[in-house]
Amino acid sequence: MSQDKSGYPVMGENNPLHNSVYGPPQPGFDMPPPNYSQAPGGAYPPAGSYGQPGFAQAGPGCAPGPYPQMPYPQMPYPQGPYPQGPYQQGPYQQGPAQPGFAGDPMAPAGSPGYQGDVPPNYYDNEEFTNSGFEDKTIRQAFIRKVFAVLTVQLLITFSFVAIFTFVDEAKVFVRRNPWTYYVSYVVFLVSLITLSCCGEFRRKHPWNLIALSILTLSLSYMVGMIASFYDTETVIMAVGITAVVCFTVVLFSLQSKYDFTSCQGVLFVCLIVLLLFSILCIFIRHRILDIVYSSLGALLFTCFLAVDTQLLLGNKKLSLSPEEYVFAALNLYTDIINIFLYILAIVGRSRE
Repeated sequence: MSQDKSGYPVMGENNPLHNSVYGPPQPGFDMPPPNYSQAPGGAYPPAGSYGQPGFAQAGPGCAPGPYPQMPYPQMPYPQGPYPQGPYQQGPYQQGPAQPGFAGDPMAPAGSPGYQGDVPPNYYDNEEFTNSGFEDKTIRQAFIRKVFAVLTVQLLITFSFVAIFTFVDEAKVFVRRNPWTYYVSYVVFLVSLITLSCCGEFRRKHPWNLIALSILTLSLSYMVGMIASFYDTETVIMAVGITAVVCFTVVLFSLQSKYDFTSCQGVLFVCLIVLLLFSILCIFIRHRILDIVYSSLGALLFTCFLAVDTQLLLGNKKLSLSPEEYVFAALNLYTDIINIFLYILAIVGRSRE
């Protein structure tokens, strides 16, 4: 069988393989190929065979025979499918999830390794868990700030009380000008409503401190004016009793395991009842009735002081945000002033 230069069979009559596969040759395609052995330079040398070690090589002019088939020597490595590791097989190899970083992106939503489209939270890493030290430090700074503001407020208020109690000219002035009491009362109500209802305003520095200062001055004037109608001994006794009561309640709130913050609803209902009782006392003027009313009021605001103290500490069910230092100081201040006024009324009516 003749072959061309590329090694393929030559088409023609004398090629039975070609005729059996492609049919008889067509006219015009039966020219024999050129004889490359007659080219200048002589015939091409026979192609050398690439030997395999350990096997006989084909001789010149002979087609290489089939090599004997035998199994290749097995190496000491295990053959067959590789053992599957504990990691999930997929279009890419998943490595072990590192603590604190995103886990398997193919994990279902809600699983521990699912992070979604957000960066991983460093609180998920056990090495970076929050020990609570930062929160405790912020809470302690918040408590110090509240008590510092409260101390300044109480100093201003009892300075007014001392002036209106020991200075006779001040007593004469307030008795000749009762309209100043109503003006200060209106200013106090406006400041109180603003600080209590406008959350963004009471957190905006320095306007929150300005409004708190206006409230403190107006309430201090009213308390001093009320104290001017009592004698000096009564005022001093009321101040001393108020200091002891408030100090005891604050210490009790610090140490008590009972959660007073859960009693806010009950205390609010009691406050409404006390307001209705005060309206009754306006029309029925009686000494015993006034003492009972003042005693209930002092008891109620003592409970409010305990609640507001635990809201300040933040170790119970409800707590105030560290940004609400003005609101916390306002609550404690109004509680203490109301306790003082009710105790002053009790002592004054008892000494008549």
